[in-house]
Amino acid sequence: MKNENIPADVKSKSLKEARDEIKDILNKLESKDADLSSSIDDYKRLIQLNNHIDLLFKKKVKEISSIGKKIKKNDKN
Repeated sequence: MKNENIPADVKSKSLKEARDEIKDILNKLESKDADLSSSIDDYKRLIQLNNHIDLLFKKKVKEISSIGKKIKKNDKN
């Protein structure tokens, strides 16, 4: 899922907020009282949150990699 397909309310969540919502959705899906129609919507939301978290991690990896390159460059000088 591309970044454009993630709703703004999901994009604005911090990692902790997204994780907490995922936990709530999983508890709801695991409940015996869950109905199919709301479970499908919950599952879609879960995928959006997961993709948002994936993008947050990829962004952090790029930042860390960039910092590492700068440190190596400074060490050579």
